[in-house]
Amino acid sequence: MIDKAATCPLCGGGLVQGTTTFTADFGAGVVVVRHVPAEICDLCGEAWVGDLVAEKLEKLVHEAKTDSRQFEVVDMAA
Repeated sequence: MIDKAATCPLCGGGLVQGTTTFTADFGAGVVVVRHVPAEICDLCGEAWVGDLVAEKLEKLVHEAKTDSRQFEVVDMAA
């Protein structure tokens, strides 16, 4: 998790706790992950995920590739 006092490296806005949607297009398929915990810039809207969340996203994409899934939607809140 990013420090609450942190600022957006893109525009300098403040980062607030929220969620985002992550999409990965890996050629043979697409993975969409909804309700991904993230720090969202209150100025530009850019989303930043922490290391643990990024690892989960990488695992989901890897599994979709390995299983040759063409399209998958995952809800991280579930």
